[in-house]
Amino acid sequence: MAVVKVKRPDLNAGEKLFLGAIVKGFFITMRHAFDSLRGKTRGADEMASSGLGATMQYPEQRWDEHMPEYYRGAPALVTDEQDRERCVSCQLCEFICPPKAIKIVPGEIPSDDAWAKVEKRPQEFDIDMTRCIYCGMCEEVCPEQAIYLRKDYLISGLNRKEMVHDKKKLYEIGGKRVGLVNKWNELK
Repeated sequence: MAVVKVKRPDLNAGEKLFLGAIVKGFFITMRHAFDSLRGKTRGADEMASSGLGATMQYPEQRWDEHMPEYYRGAPALVTDEQDRERCVSCQLCEFICPPKAIKIVPGEIPSDDAWAKVEKRPQEFDIDMTRCIYCGMCEEVCPEQAIYLRKDYLISGLNRKEMVHDKKKLYEIGGKRVGLVNKWNELK
């Protein structure tokens, strides 16, 4: 097989210093600046900006109305209509999680419980939000539809401990999800 050598074109002094690109970028920036001062910024209306530029004023204005349908936010656990846990501690979400942000400790359901046939529920369920990459794999792999990615982007904490969401917090932010749950199905 023949090796083909590609000769790069020789650059002049202006091209070596990126002078043309710098000047072009400067003029583009100035055009946007003048357009924003005249109130003719492109995209300002769609983003509900303040009128000066296309920047959204974050604490006062939020993306909630402009959030795309396919947006993946923070994961949370959900319950069914009767406040029963959907999670069966199968640990598929823990195994599939690329950054290993999910930690589950399975626990047994007592035999005197009406739903003892399910066998397991999570004793502990922790998601480290500093490690979560919002990929959605946990939601896809869950056989009981117990974990969902919400449209929430306001996740903050003052230290790392606050960024680890435990089972109680995950159920609190997740809420109820209506629909068939396989583990509560009598025919199963």
